[in-house]
Amino acid sequence: MKLKTKRLILRQIKKSDMKKLIENINNINVSKWLLVVPFPYKKKDAVWWIDHCNKIWKNNKKDKYEFSIELKEEKNIIGGITLSDVNKFQGTATTGYWLGEKYWRNGYGTEALGALLKFAFNKLKLRRLNVSVFSGNPSSGKLLEKFGAKKEGLKRKAVRSKANKFIYDEIIYGLLKSEWRKNKW
Repeated sequence: MKLKTKRLILRQIKKSDMKKLIENINNINVSKWLLVVPFPYKKKDAVWWIDHCNKIWKNNKKDKYEFSIELKEEKNIIGGITLSDVNKFQGTATTGYWLGEKYWRNGYGTEALGALLKFAFNKLKLRRLNVSVFSGNPSSGKLLEKFGAKKEGLKRKAVRSKANKFIYDEIIYGLLKSEWRKNKW
């Protein structure tokens, strides 16, 4: 399965993506905002991740979708975005995303999240997405708010980044399909 936008393709990761995966995520400015990504990020980490993602794609339960974000003009991955804990009965799921630092502030996050939301709300018929953001990462929260997500709470000292071992407050966001701002994106 692939989700396409004007500049991006959201798709399954391939072994041939390993070099760009490592290049983009092996950066403390990126990995410190992610729960389970180590720093430094080594080849063994990339091998494990690629294998893990490919097992998910083979799973018929479809309760998790791990997309790589490919920049069409470079034909290389620049980040990743996930839809996890998909519960069709409840109509809910959780999302998370990351981009390599050199791709920040170019609208790629907006484009990728917009495609994922369209998939989640229109194709999967979900009614709500849950998202957590580490305190100190306002860019991620602003991205969510562009689409209509609302801050719903704060879990104090709730998460530890594997990359830098810091403990962060976790800001909880929710996005309802009825509040989703889709026309703009």
